[in-house]
Amino acid sequence: MNKRITVKAHLNVEQVEARYRKAQDPVERSHWQIIWLVAQGKTTSEITEVTGYCANWIYTIVPRYNHEGPAGIGDRRHGNPGGTFILSAEQQEQLAQELDAGAPDGGLWTGPKVARWIESHNGRKVHPQRGWEYLKRLGYSKRVLRPRHAKSDAAAQEAFKKTFLSS
Repeated sequence: MNKRITVKAHLNVEQVEARYRKAQDPVERSHWQIIWLVAQGKTTSEITEVTGYCANWIYTIVPRYNHEGPAGIGDRRHGNPGGTFILSAEQQEQLAQELDAGAPDGGLWTGPKVARWIESHNGRKVHPQRGWEYLKRLGYSKRVLRPRHAKSDAAAQEAFKKTFLSS
């Protein structure tokens, strides 16, 4: 399928080539290359072969350029601030204090327990994995010593360590 697509004449071919050659950001450079090749009259299959991009992405970039002009070119992920946290800074501080105080059931804090805490304070149901992520984000990792066997003999263990280490 050698469907030809066209670009609007926001810039002439030489100007597009100059922007392609001067672009520092690799994504922006690739976008300008696609526009430059389309402006030269290349087919979609020729452009996919040269750039390595699929036809769907070319059909995304070219209409964006046609609609927005040169401002439509470039990596839009740079301006994306990302999502917001489930807990505000104050709620995260409150959770950190709760983690230090210990779990309500007397055990250790786990992802599901933190998720239930978030639900009770936000009214928002969250997956247990999100609770685990908050444990990690707040730097919480309480460790418990392994339990000792009730019938263990401390003197026999020390004697074993001495003979084991000396051999």
